[in-house]
Amino acid sequence: MKQWPYYVLLAPALIYFLIFHYYPMYGVQIAFKNFLPSKGVWDSPWVGFAHFERFFNSYYFWTLIKNTVFISLYQLAFFPASILVALSINELRNDFFKKWVQTITYAPHFISTVVISGMIISFLSPFSGIVNKLIEAIGGGAIPFMTDPAWFKSVYVISGEWQNFGWGAIIYLAALAGINPELHEAAMVDGASRFKRIFYINVPGILPVIVILFILNMGSFISLGFEKIILLQNAMNMDSSDVIQTYVYRAGIQDAQYSFASAVGLFNSAVNIMLLVTFNQIARRLNDTSLW
Repeated sequence: MKQWPYYVLLAPALIYFLIFHYYPMYGVQIAFKNFLPSKGVWDSPWVGFAHFERFFNSYYFWTLIKNTVFISLYQLAFFPASILVALSINELRNDFFKKWVQTITYAPHFISTVVISGMIISFLSPFSGIVNKLIEAIGGGAIPFMTDPAWFKSVYVISGEWQNFGWGAIIYLAALAGINPELHEAAMVDGASRFKRIFYINVPGILPVIVILFILNMGSFISLGFEKIILLQNAMNMDSSDVIQTYVYRAGIQDAQYSFASAVGLFNSAVNIMLLVTFNQIARRLNDTSLW
């Protein structure tokens, strides 16, 4: 009772998660039922794993898995980008230039997904897009970025990284600010170069944060989020852009296959949970840093 102010501070977030994340979990059972709105969740007939079997045996299953995993691995390859940005910004000594760089790198994060998608489509247009105009100016031919399946993954991942790498650097900068400056002073006395101080002081100092964020990243490995993908998706690039989340949206919202879409979404969540637990255990065994 003496700590009641902290519980009051915690209450809004706790209530939010209970109402919008935990309470709706009872509806997950429709993944194992033939859900009929007229009968409701409880009275709809059970069908067991029929929806999962239908998904696993479907002709589009491996296409969805391939696209989802490839895009996730592509994004994972850029995981060090925010770390490099944070280390670079931390080394800037001119305060004005440092703030200018931070503003430039953070700004894209605050642009909405709809606006970003519109900008991408406009910039990459084969007729009037600035990117193709530059390609033509140096003697190349216009590239149909948004209709060629071979380009979709690169466009999606690189534009997403441009939007988020500066924002992702904030937590690393906070961790760098907590490193004891006496370590750098001692290293300078010993003649250590700036690169060696970064490598032997800064990187180990933020390593626990890197591990935690990597584990969290793996916990959403195949949850790409469908908003940006569905905004950039069209009939021409569907072979490369169709992922589990977009398929769940089409099956559940557009086709009203609520039980089947729930089963696909539950499969996606189960894989993420297994990845989260696995990498948490690996991290705990390797360097004693983990979520739990």
